Amino acid sequence: MTMLEVRNVTKRFGSLVAVKDVSMSVKAGELRAIIGPNGAGKTTFFNMISGYFPPTSGSILLEGKDVTQVPAHKRVALGMGRTFQITEIFPELTVHENVLTAAEVAAGQTLHMLPKRSDAKLANDVAAETLAQVGLTAKADRLVGELSHGDQRTTEIAMALAQLPRLLLLDEPTAGMGDQETYEITTLIRRLHRERNYTIILIEHDMRVVFNLADSITVLDRGNLLAQGTPDQIAASEAVQAAYLGESR
Repeated sequence: MTMLEVRNVTKRFGSLVAVKDVSMSVKAGELRAIIGPNGAGKTTFFNMISGYFPPTSGSILLEGKDVTQVPAHKRVALGMGRTFQITEIFPELTVHENVLTAAEVAAGQTLHMLPKRSDAKLANDVAAETLAQVGLTAKADRLVGELSHGDQRTTEIAMALAQLPRLLLLDEPTAGMGDQETYEITTLIRRLHRERNYTIILIEHDMRVVFNLADSITVLDRGNLLAQGTPDQIAASEAVQAAYLGESR
C-alpha cells in the first residue's frame, strides 16, 4: 500500500522556484531519507508534505486521499506527525506534560474546558505508553528545559508519536548532536521503524545516519529531483557522488 504520493509538485515564491516538478512515492512501512545541501529545497518540500503551505502546482495524496489543500493541523488528524529542524518543545513543562499536551491536542481535548474523565484517562495512557516507547519514563517528571539536547529531541519525537501518526516526518533529527546522542536517536528511529512499523520520512545531513537507516533515498538538487533509489543505488550514482557525498560515506 502507498502511504504517501507526491505528484509533480512545484513551489514558487515570486520569481524563485524553490521546488520544481518533484514526484515521490513512499510505501507503508518504508523509511525514506531526503538528502541534499542547503538550498536544495528539502524543507520547502517537507513543508508541502506536512501542509504548512500548499504547492503552487502538483498534488499530494495521503493513503490515497488528496490532501493538497488540507492545512497542517488537519493532516495531523489524518495520521501525519512531524518534528522540526529547530526542536519545538515547551521547556517550562515536564516531559510528561509536553507529551500529554500533544496527546490532548490530537484528541481534541483542548476544545473542552472539562474533558470527560474517560478522555482524560485515554490521553494519559497514550502519554505514558509513548514515554515508555521512547525510553523517557524515568525522566517523565523532569523539566524539558533542563534536559540534554538529545533528550529534548526525543521528547519532541514522543510528542509527534502521541498524536498517533501512521506517517512520521522527521526534519534533521540528529542536528547539533554529538556521536553518542546521534547513536541514541538513530537507534530510536530504527526501533520505531522495524519494531513498530512506522512509515518514516526524514531529512538528514549526516550520511552515516542516512545509509544506516534508509530503505530508499530521494536526492534533491537546487529544487530539482536528482535521483531516487536504494542506498546502494544512490551510493553508486556518479551524479550524487559528485554533488553531495564525496568522501563522507
